[in-house]
Amino acid sequence: MSFQAGDKVLIVACEDDPRAVGRTGRIVDEVPPGPLTGGRWTVNGISWLIAPVLCHLWELRPA
Repeated sequence: MSFQAGDKVLIVACEDDPRAVGRTGRIVDEVPPGPLTGGRWTVNGISWLIAPVLCHLWELRPA
């Protein structure tokens, strides 16, 4: 599975910020994540209190 920029996702787990679990956001990355992010996707638009987070593929579900 892979995502594209703008895809809406449900965060089912998040090592980066546990407050994001159970919330939805949008994928920021234009290309699949690489070594710079440790293979994690950037998710933004979660909440005005939660900054963009980095999530592994297994931590995300399409919304």
